[in-house]
Amino acid sequence: MAVRIVDSADVADSATLGDGTSVWHLAQVREHAVLGANCIVGRGAYVGTGVRLGNNCKLQNYALVYEPAVLEDGVFVGPGVVFTNDHYPRSVDPDGTLKRGDDWEAVGVICHEGSSIGARSVCVAPVTIGRWALVAAGSVVTQDVPDFALVAGVPARRVRWVGRAGVPLEPGTKADTWVCPQTGQTYLENDDTLSEAPQ
Repeated sequence: MAVRIVDSADVADSATLGDGTSVWHLAQVREHAVLGANCIVGRGAYVGTGVRLGNNCKLQNYALVYEPAVLEDGVFVGPGVVFTNDHYPRSVDPDGTLKRGDDWEAVGVICHEGSSIGARSVCVAPVTIGRWALVAAGSVVTQDVPDFALVAGVPARRVRWVGRAGVPLEPGTKADTWVCPQTGQTYLENDDTLSEAPQ
């Protein structure tokens, strides 16, 4: 499938876009960014310099993904989400001199396979979002999110477990087991971590 870039989008010549990827109105993809196949970059979204996206990622309208973020396959980033990249942001040095791009050390957000970040959430780097985790809309993530965790609030805390389908899991018939009501998949809880039960 061909790459689709609408006329009003701004995609750097050095960016790499995989087959079937679409970049919509007023979106910007910066230098040396790498997007896998079948990605969608929504209206007004921003992909920073050198950011890496796997296959089948979706950045919804006005999502801001600052470098050096890394998104693995199948990551969803909702409308208006912000990934920060600076521990202690300042426009100027103490002497009033304007800071430049090389005056600070960028830190990034890592989103593992299948994770989803809800609308208007903020991920304060450096944080890692686990596999198939779900960040509720409007959350502020300041700590790493475990695999399959549903986190919510300011700051975000785990409130439930979710499966690959994204719906909250229900308690299983055995201790420390959870079941997806949509797929029937069983998950095992151990020391506040969740993993998929062997098939």
